Amino acid sequence: MSQQDQLFNDSHVYVPLADRLRPQQLEDYVGQEHLLAPGKPLFQAIEAQKPFSMIFWGPPGTGKTTLARLIAHTSNAHFITISAVLAGVKDIRAAVEEAKQYQAQGKQTLLFVDEVHRFNKAQQDAFLPYVENGTVTFIGATTENPSFELNNALLSRARVFVLKDLSHSALRQLLKRAVQDKDKGLGALNLTVEDDSVEILIQAADGDGRRLLNILELASELALADNDQSPVIDNKILEETLTQSLRRFDKGGEHFYDQISALHKSVRGSDPNGALYWYCRMLDGGCDPLYVARRVVRMASEDIGNADPRGLTLALNAWDVQERLGSPEGELTIAQAIIYLACAPKSNAVYNAYNQARKDVGNEPTYEVPMHIRNAPTHLMKDLEYGKGYRYDHNEPDGFAAGQQYFPEEKQPVDYYQPVPRGLEKKIAEKMAWLQQRTNEALKRS
Repeated sequence: MSQQDQLFNDSHVYVPLADRLRPQQLEDYVGQEHLLAPGKPLFQAIEAQKPFSMIFWGPPGTGKTTLARLIAHTSNAHFITISAVLAGVKDIRAAVEEAKQYQAQGKQTLLFVDEVHRFNKAQQDAFLPYVENGTVTFIGATTENPSFELNNALLSRARVFVLKDLSHSALRQLLKRAVQDKDKGLGALNLTVEDDSVEILIQAADGDGRRLLNILELASELALADNDQSPVIDNKILEETLTQSLRRFDKGGEHFYDQISALHKSVRGSDPNGALYWYCRMLDGGCDPLYVARRVVRMASEDIGNADPRGLTLALNAWDVQERLGSPEGELTIAQAIIYLACAPKSNAVYNAYNQARKDVGNEPTYEVPMHIRNAPTHLMKDLEYGKGYRYDHNEPDGFAAGQQYFPEEKQPVDYYQPVPRGLEKKIAEKMAWLQQRTNEALKRS
């Protein structure tokens, strides 16, 4: 029987490489040195064998589940795991009943909930009494921001630890172990990975240890098919394995909002190169270009505004092209709009003025519209003096009825719009100053 047959023999239950290599001892755990260095709270809790309730927040493949298992193992606790993707309140109750049996025997239970953010409020609340009375030590794992996805009551009873993407050195260490381990890894295959291919593997993993091992396992199968005596993973093998982009992009999740934030801030910071990079990252990860187009329209109003009104026109045109033509033509026009906005003069004067006016309208009484600027389409309204005293601007000198007021009588005029001394708004500011001077002179005469 060949080495390939021995490894992938159907008579045995197949266990993925990533699961076979799951460390059983804390010293074998790779990555997260910022949490597991001596003196850190999590390290001290594990060393003292006194785990407490906690939330692990981090990207996929960074060791959340493995760390929970190691904590249970080192503290000699009974380990129960449920997945919020599949479980409901019934499963939570069953886990609690199991924990009570071990509690009666004087043994601690560590309840691990994977993808805990998928539980609704009622399901999350179901844990609280048992976390509070010590029936279970709760560990939740999530790829989403706990501040947004988990109840405050649950957060207040658990400490949040942030796990990071695995570094290149950690991934390299994991890869070396997988290739050399003869018992659980691929060491029995006499497998070789060329140096250039090591770098490609690490890049393709994108900080995800599970992804690295899954790619390696697929590549090893192809290498064995070519030569089961001395299999070699080279660039050709990896080209066959990596048939699509494997970079992480969580549509609607934390990475999604991080990347659109990076794009928006790059535009605001007048960095067209950074903005273009993040735009391409989002497209590469599968983001809908129309979503980006909508956000670009927002940027045009929020961060450029009247400093260069052409930016809004260009953004709307790019959106329209994407809807009409799709990719790749539409994606190119969105890139054009992004670069233009990044290079344009910046102003948030319209954004600030709008927000302040909305705030005043929401906080103040519902003032009446002054009679002179009311509409008077009927004789009755004219008899009630709707529109009386209104001065039609086009009949006034310079097309401006100097001194005419437009705020409610009970409210002092507010200068919501404060143009910045950049781009077209510099000219707008000069025009507004001239109009204000005319108004002041008219009010003095009245």
